[in-house]
Amino acid sequence: MKRTVLDAIREHRLLFDGATGTMLASAGLLPGEPPEVMNERDPEAVKALHLAYLNAGADIIKTNSFGISPVRYIDWKARLARAVEIARTAATEYGRECFVALDIGPTGRMMKPLGDMELEEAISAFSALAAEGERLGCDLILIETVNDLAEVKAALLGAREGSSLPVFLTCAFGSDGKLMTGADPEALVAMAEGLGACAIGINCSVGPDGMRDTVARIVRAASVPVIVNPNAGMPRVENGATVYDLGASDFARAVAELATLGATVLGGCCGTTPEYIRALKEALADVPYTLPVPKDDTVVCSYCRSVRIGSEPVIVGERINPTGKPKLKAALREGDMSYILSEAVKEEQEGAHILDVNAGLADIDEASTLARAIREISGISPLPIQIDTGCAEALERSMRAYIGKPVVNSVNGTEESMSRVFPLVKKYGGVLIALTMDESGIPDNAMGRVEIAEKIYAEAVKYGLQKKDIVIDPLTLTVASGSENALVTLEALRLLRERGFKTSLGVSNISFGLPERDAINSAFFTAALWAGLDMAIINPHSPQMMNAYHSYLALSGIDEGCVSYVDSVRAVLGAGSEVKRVEVNSPVGLAYAIEKGLCDLARSECHALLEKTPAMDVINGEIIPALNRVGDGFEKKKIFLPTLMRAAEAASSAFAEIKASAPRGVDNGITVLLATVKGDIHDIGKNIVKLMFESYGYRVIDLGRDVSPEKILDTLATEHVDILGLSALMTTTLPAMKETVELARAAHPNLKIMVGGAVLTDTYARSIGAGYSPDAISAIRLAEKFCE
Repeated sequence: MKRTVLDAIREHRLLFDGATGTMLASAGLLPGEPPEVMNERDPEAVKALHLAYLNAGADIIKTNSFGISPVRYIDWKARLARAVEIARTAATEYGRECFVALDIGPTGRMMKPLGDMELEEAISAFSALAAEGERLGCDLILIETVNDLAEVKAALLGAREGSSLPVFLTCAFGSDGKLMTGADPEALVAMAEGLGACAIGINCSVGPDGMRDTVARIVRAASVPVIVNPNAGMPRVENGATVYDLGASDFARAVAELATLGATVLGGCCGTTPEYIRALKEALADVPYTLPVPKDDTVVCSYCRSVRIGSEPVIVGERINPTGKPKLKAALREGDMSYILSEAVKEEQEGAHILDVNAGLADIDEASTLARAIREISGISPLPIQIDTGCAEALERSMRAYIGKPVVNSVNGTEESMSRVFPLVKKYGGVLIALTMDESGIPDNAMGRVEIAEKIYAEAVKYGLQKKDIVIDPLTLTVASGSENALVTLEALRLLRERGFKTSLGVSNISFGLPERDAINSAFFTAALWAGLDMAIINPHSPQMMNAYHSYLALSGIDEGCVSYVDSVRAVLGAGSEVKRVEVNSPVGLAYAIEKGLCDLARSECHALLEKTPAMDVINGEIIPALNRVGDGFEKKKIFLPTLMRAAEAASSAFAEIKASAPRGVDNGITVLLATVKGDIHDIGKNIVKLMFESYGYRVIDLGRDVSPEKILDTLATEHVDILGLSALMTTTLPAMKETVELARAAHPNLKIMVGGAVLTDTYARSIGAGYSPDAISAIRLAEKFCE
């Protein structure tokens, strides 16, 4: 029986092949053409490419199918079959052990809420590709060059639902160590491992030297093999041709250094020919091979931020739960997401690390309401979410929709609960809160609760879950109904900690039925922290609770130099020792609404302003300054793309209100023409730039993706255009970009031109006579310079 690729990894290091487009360009692929056209035009050239890499030392060859997808082609099945047939033929002719990877690239579209692609549409596309790849005889699936955690989720879910093949994942991280939408390596690893990826890593984007820190972080976080497939440096134009910074020997030496960090599967991306893979194999000959060490970290994440449970206590905000909250109940019944979003923003400002979200009302559709609330909150807050529901349908819909790895609250020790919840956590990934109660109720002693925890863990292992996936809640019962209740819970915390469990508590339950609840809550909270509490579900608006938390961090030595404590009390100390409430920014005002991405509030605040303020004063005094502040935060890496885009959407909502009331004279009078160049179907970056231009009041003409130079020239001839913006993601389309810039410049010498995309650099842009914009805010800044 043939060994699987996972069997091989357990025994020795594996090498991927290199760049498909680079090789096919020298075999007849025309500028701007997608590489997959060569499967029909010259299949022998494609087979020769595969054999060249195998003979150079590659163990895994990728099918020439990066751009083949149901999203792009009606006849995708026939195209995919041809790509797989060629690769399998090459593997057979090679005659030695090797593996064929079904190569799946990104869809080229952005996922909602930041784009127009539905999650289920993307899952369906990836699932269909995976199913067909397995039927055609591929050995594994490689999902590569993804730069958005939402698409990572769609791809991994789709691949697992469509096939039983091992799934490998590589993402395109920037030089800042983030995905385009802001995800850090730890967030990617947490979510991808939770969704069943067999190997995780990085490809494209930058050369091996620029990947070092990111690779080190992935290796530190990952329990599965780590893949590294870098470019041959960055592209530049030399004598009219696109070349790369690193030669084969320099590339091999740099990638071998990454292997010493713990990367186990290596290869190349753009610009790496068989010569590069041969040099890499030689450079790795003396590098010891070690398998990844399984990690015991309990990590959850949002679309961009990871939170590690166990390193220091974590605050879970409890305010988005309708129990005892009439305003929240009304908002849930009325579908008023603006109120719910404002609560999320306030909890984040008060210091919560995770947001508990509960929509458990008897008279609403909990499943759809909870899933919607989670999607909306994820759009405006970087905090991970705790999905709080006892409804199986609501849990599955929310876990499927959530972009990240959530906390799941909760399961208990009954057979019914465990059989319902464990399969969902295994499928979608998550950290599970386990309540120490079963068919017999809640034990009245600490050891009884520990025994239920052990029972839950033993059952979870049968579903493939690990100890790090479980957080035990030994339950907080009100001290008003039993004088021993607090002591039992504290003792259970200590015993659970001794047994290696992480713990959680709904802290404020201790004071039900008592006056001045914050006083007893904060005292119990402090005791629980010293007993080993890892996750505290509390009200972060309570200054007493937050003071107890920061005091504990200082006294326990976690807060070195008491920096966090000093910062927390600097603004709250009043006369004497009395602590007064910290007032967070009140959720009013147009600028506030824009900065927080609250579209409904932005619209209503703008409407109110227009009743007493001229439209241009609203634009120049509120909208533009708010966008500039968000832009500054983006440039300084304090906020990330989703926050930037939500702010732009909120500003656009305000502009729509202005145009409705003052339709003339609110645009800035500058027209921008945008297009993704011929041969490139990826328009995510271009769409982000479009949104930002519109939010700043520019008129935008968007020609879409895969746009020919002729269409761009026709538009320039018929429309008044001040700035031309061109985008490209694939290196194979760089010649098309160069041609488009040259033709546009020849026809319109005074036209301002900017270019952007993951494979571009400022040097490359200058070499073709254009300005360079690495991201949407840079595009705005460059446009402002152009207009000076």
